[in-house]
Amino acid sequence: MAPLDQELPNETRMGFLEHLEELRGRLFKSVIAVFLGTLILFIKKDWLFDVVLFGPRNIDFISFKVWCKISDLIGVGDRLCVTEINYELINTSMTGNFTAHIMVSIAGGFIVAFPVIIFQIWGFIKPAMKTAERKTIRGAGAASSLLFFTGVSFGYWVIVPLSLQFLGHYELGDVEARIAVMSYVKTVTVIAMASGMIFQLPIMIFFLSKAGIVTAAMLRKYRKHALVGILVLSAVITPPDVTSQILVSVPVLFLYEIGILIAKRQEKLRAKKARA
Repeated sequence: MAPLDQELPNETRMGFLEHLEELRGRLFKSVIAVFLGTLILFIKKDWLFDVVLFGPRNIDFISFKVWCKISDLIGVGDRLCVTEINYELINTSMTGNFTAHIMVSIAGGFIVAFPVIIFQIWGFIKPAMKTAERKTIRGAGAASSLLFFTGVSFGYWVIVPLSLQFLGHYELGDVEARIAVMSYVKTVTVIAMASGMIFQLPIMIFFLSKAGIVTAAMLRKYRKHALVGILVLSAVITPPDVTSQILVSVPVLFLYEIGILIAKRQEKLRAKKARA
């Protein structure tokens, strides 16, 4: 067996307390990154709410324009066009607006600081890896950040407008749609952030396959089960309309298929390493 200093040639072995100290420092840097992102967005309140958060409430929102163009291209006139938004946002508590401001700022701060958080996680686990292992997962942090931002964008520009249109205009007798601002904020932030986390599926499969926990054959075998799980998950983070669930399910299924390819590649690398 090779000595430990050969297994980890670029790092010095650390004790338990040193690992805790390293973890504390990484967590502190992550919290600072989230705090700075939160602070900037808190100061940029008008832009954060008027442009970003309340953007899907405006009939000139870019997603609505795209729907209208699609409606014209497929020959259904203006059926997909959004010409009016009837639901009204209200504040029902003294601290409602302020709480919504803080909540949105923190959620936005986490989204902005996500690459820093991933970098800190990588920096913590890196000393425990061999040089060859580090090379095989090089770029995983950048890929994770890219997938996260892609998921957040997909949730914000695709799922959020559909959800707001469905829930905001759902009729129940003569009850007028007057929605609490906190309810609106939670809907937008939860959908956007949940979409970002769901898009981490290929990264999760990458590490599970690298550890030998899952294989490409296993993923293929349980593809139907995964489809049911994805549909259930889509139903949880979207309103109960078929269109939104399908729109969430399609990219996740695509990512699942990418995960199968990733697992297959990891198996080939392990086989090649074993032969060597």
